[in-house]
Amino acid sequence: MTTLSRKASWAIAIVCLLSSSPIMAEPIAKTSSTLEQQAEEVAALLIGKMDTSAQAIATSKAPNVQMTTCRIELLPPADSQSIFLYQEQAMATSLDKPYRQRFLQISPSPLSQSVRSRSFKPADPARWSGLCNVAPSLGRTVNLIDLGTPICNVFLKQVGTSYMGNTPIDGCPANIRGAVRITNHIELTPNHMNTWDRGFDAQGKQVWGAKTESYQFRRQSIRYIGAKGKF
Repeated sequence: MTTLSRKASWAIAIVCLLSSSPIMAEPIAKTSSTLEQQAEEVAALLIGKMDTSAQAIATSKAPNVQMTTCRIELLPPADSQSIFLYQEQAMATSLDKPYRQRFLQISPSPLSQSVRSRSFKPADPARWSGLCNVAPSLGRTVNLIDLGTPICNVFLKQVGTSYMGNTPIDGCPANIRGAVRITNHIELTPNHMNTWDRGFDAQGKQVWGAKTESYQFRRQSIRYIGAKGKF
């Protein structure tokens, strides 16, 4: 057998070995069986701190952003199936000055057989800055009237231990940095969240947001805190 033939035989053997060997991956946990359970799980995956520091190191133009999310108590209480969260995003260099603040309502959506995340823009954002730094024992209560204006919905479907979600097909109305419509695609897992936020002008041209890659948020702690936890 010639040297070339031997190399070809080794190449074929390696291909066969790779195609027949199982790919090692993290164990897949049992998926939630009801939409109510899935809503609790989505909330749990969102709660805590994530940042884009790894992406900022790998890509010089990528910003280093921290996202902080915590559970709040709504007064008067909403329906028993809804979970309310507060979320803010800030540059790592100025965490006390968030540039984006939202209240989130996480709830089952039987019509779409998914979990709906509805975002609200507070009327007085400065009032809620740093809310997640308040100890739960001191209360993180928000009056229903203070939730603000509904901005957008994202519908998330369970895929194994992860959730994939999108805004409605036509996106959501907006008036942000030249955009009149925004869209988003979200990949939410126990360890990270990738988002494809995009803004479009009246002519349908993308004016800001993700282009060649998503915004890649990575969890700062090893495991997330459950939705019924105290973070």
